[in-house]
Amino acid sequence: MEKKIGNIFKGDKVIWMVFFFLCMISIVEVFSASSNLTYKSQNYMGPIVYHTATILAGLAVAVITLNIPCRYFKLMTPFLILVSIVTLLWVLLAGTKVGDAGRWINLFGFTFQPSEIAKGTIVLAVAQILAAMQRENGADKNAFKWILWITLPACLLIGLENLSTALMLFAVVFMMMIIGLVPFRQWGKLALILLVAGVFALSMVMLVGTEINENEKQLSQTESIEQPNGEKKEKSFIEKMFHRADTWKSRILKYGRPDPSPEDFDLDKDMQVAHANIAIVSSNIIGKGPGNSVERDYLPQAFSDFIYAIIIEEMGIIGAILVVFLYIVLLYRTARIASRCENNFPAFLIMGLSLLLVIQAVFNMMVAVGLAPVTGQPLPLVSKGGTSTIINCAYIGAILSVSRSAKMKVKTEEVKSE
Repeated sequence: MEKKIGNIFKGDKVIWMVFFFLCMISIVEVFSASSNLTYKSQNYMGPIVYHTATILAGLAVAVITLNIPCRYFKLMTPFLILVSIVTLLWVLLAGTKVGDAGRWINLFGFTFQPSEIAKGTIVLAVAQILAAMQRENGADKNAFKWILWITLPACLLIGLENLSTALMLFAVVFMMMIIGLVPFRQWGKLALILLVAGVFALSMVMLVGTEINENEKQLSQTESIEQPNGEKKEKSFIEKMFHRADTWKSRILKYGRPDPSPEDFDLDKDMQVAHANIAIVSSNIIGKGPGNSVERDYLPQAFSDFIYAIIIEEMGIIGAILVVFLYIVLLYRTARIASRCENNFPAFLIMGLSLLLVIQAVFNMMVAVGLAPVTGQPLPLVSKGGTSTIINCAYIGAILSVSRSAKMKVKTEEVKSE
């Protein structure tokens, strides 16, 4: 029996344990944080049954992926690039809007985010470029050019609707270039260019964007603007493409302002930040215990973007540290596996995938505790989700796949030494 189970859960046992604990935390905390969903649907078990089914589906995807030899991942790259380009263009032109962002595609009754597929695809492509162009003294100088040709268009398409995801993806690619020994002069110049471009982009957002409150936000989500004479003026293509500028400016200004006094704080306008802070403060360090959150009833997206605040409220500082520790172990263990890889491609691939998961987790946790402006990034493998959960499980499966071959290499070397 143990042998059969071992044949299913192959690969690095530490990665499996991290994956298992994150999934268990996810099931418990999403169940607790889904009070609004259960109230709206009048179905107490529906949301958690759906989430548990999603995690089980993700587990199946992870098991399937870990049984795919790493060399076959290369063969999937052209197909995934084509799918990513088509779906990213599709979501810009005819995507399903949730709030003021059109990030979803509805296909045959299933809704998914193309950006989730594109993130892994870019990491896969960059890993191949870095591996193929490695020389004795590091990466060939032409690798830098090819990486930018792949990364910049994807980040631009993603960034029009999901700026935080585009920035996060580019940060991961930038770190992969450093790990892949791309010449310092190249990525150093890129860092300087990005700094100047960032200042320019921020200036344009502050100049073009308009700070909006919740009522004005509803108007900005429509495809047309009502004129004083009662007629509706259709938004131009440029206005539709850059309609997120108002949201970006509002979040930047809100984050940059000093905290108002308690009597001046508008709970309706700053509901997410306010109730997240209340959840953290009311934990009283030791937490209220699983299922005893109060702020879950008031905090929008408590089961997704702000689930870390609910974890702190219920599990206290120990729960908060445990979640951070699990992501640190994931990154550290992946680095250990990468160091044992005989070839460059699997090492670059799993480092990129682990950085995707960990950097996104850092963004989410910083937002929850008020160290970063609201970005809308879920907590990987913990937040309630569909596409993101399945894709993140596939990332874990790919890391486990590489760990199998790396482990086999170590065993072979030990046998030879004996």
